Amino acid sequence: MHRIVASITSLAHHVVAVGKIPDLYRPESCPHCGVAGLWRHGCYFRKADREFVDEASRYPVAIPRYHCTACSRTCSRLPLCIAPRRWYNWALQQAALLRVVLSGGSLRQCGRAMRIDRHTVRRWRDWLHLRTDTFAFFLRSRFPELGRCGDGDSFWRAVFDSLSLATAMAWLDRELIVP
Repeated sequence: MHRIVASITSLAHHVVAVGKIPDLYRPESCPHCGVAGLWRHGCYFRKADREFVDEASRYPVAIPRYHCTACSRTCSRLPLCIAPRRWYNWALQQAALLRVVLSGGSLRQCGRAMRIDRHTVRRWRDWLHLRTDTFAFFLRSRFPELGRCGDGDSFWRAVFDSLSLATAMAWLDRELIVP
């Protein structure tokens, strides 16, 4: 199941889509048992953009949930602008990874400059390094031009030159569980 709805790229678009076309978020089948025909099952609320300082941006946004009648489990899908299981959006993560991984900056300097804890930046860096081989395999199968670049940091430099981290994760979400 695709957990990321790639066509929803901003929070404003997400709020409108949830209100007017919530079926855009409906999965084709249950990710647990594979049965089609999920029912809407309310929503849960999530804070979506923690890096902004104004109070209006911190209000939680609704994420629609769906219920499977076969296995009685629920599931949901997120817009591209909200990273699954992460507090910060993909753009902020990409900027931090560019500073630390690709530019050779220190964790402490990156954390201070971006106002993020250095342990969070370290976790993102380690997560990326640990999964680089798997991510590279699937991204190179979809984007053949990435096969010309080397491994590790040079691969991610080529990815960030042609795609955003959010777009790359949306493509990977079709094959893997991200993050």
